[in-house]
Amino acid sequence: STQSTGLLGFRRNLKTCLTSFSTMSNNFKFAALQLAITADKTKNLNRAQSLIEEAAKKGAKVVALPECFNCPYGHKYFPTYAEDLTQSPTAKMLQETAKANSIYLIGGSIPEKEGGKLYNTSLTFDPNGNLLAKHRKIHLFDIDVPGKMTFKESDSLSPGNSVTTFDTEFCKIGVAICYDLRFPELAHLMEKQGCKMICYPGAFNLTTGPKHWELLQRGRAVDNQVFVAGISPARDVNADYIAWGHSTITSPWGEVIAKAGAEEEIIYADIDLDLVSQVRDQIPVLKQKRVDLYSVVQLEKA
Repeated sequence: STQSTGLLGFRRNLKTCLTSFSTMSNNFKFAALQLAITADKTKNLNRAQSLIEEAAKKGAKVVALPECFNCPYGHKYFPTYAEDLTQSPTAKMLQETAKANSIYLIGGSIPEKEGGKLYNTSLTFDPNGNLLAKHRKIHLFDIDVPGKMTFKESDSLSPGNSVTTFDTEFCKIGVAICYDLRFPELAHLMEKQGCKMICYPGAFNLTTGPKHWELLQRGRAVDNQVFVAGISPARDVNADYIAWGHSTITSPWGEVIAKAGAEEEIIYADIDLDLVSQVRDQIPVLKQKRVDLYSVVQLEKA
């Protein structure tokens, strides 16, 4: 009868859903691509695509590129290499490569131009090639360490105004860029939105890198009981701005579980989401916050 046929179909669909749910993994392989950057954008894009494909072939389901992966970092490069995202060869490569390899692809960052302004922007694509997230660097890198490092990103770039997260079948992941790493409030907002991993494409330098790069990532991981990845360009001692390298992946315990050297390299980590739950159960600081005394809240940008 029509009724029994419908019931049979319902049962089949229910069985399929339950089977899918039961086989859903709490683990996935993550890859951080510490790419060597040159002044040749086409070469950078081709090399990035090659490394993405290599990571995917080795089982990575989420792959991340470094900050400014399609060009050198610096004021004189930002306007020259900046792309309008409506006609962006970099975005096209990321979209096509994510789809071709069925991966989530966090596209590091690139200089973006829109409405007469420049931004430091990260694009994330899903395994079907859909744009999942766009993050414009919120905190601009304006520092002055006399005799060592002076840089004012705000001389060229404008800040973004949004907290950026995206959903996967594994977990929710947050994305921020480089100097954003220094602001624990941002990471906590991502955790409050449900993130179990935060990725920071970033190009710390030879002054700040040795002191703070790993320290800050471990701090954000412990504060929020999440996995944290910092994805740096490879070090080029002949560049105008020399990146520290040492891309790092840290567990919710604050343990470094993968770390690159200074040269071009892909690092991998098996992200065990059960560990997030275990850490949060064993040391339940996220439930013990005195919200009657303090709170971190996201404000609407006017």
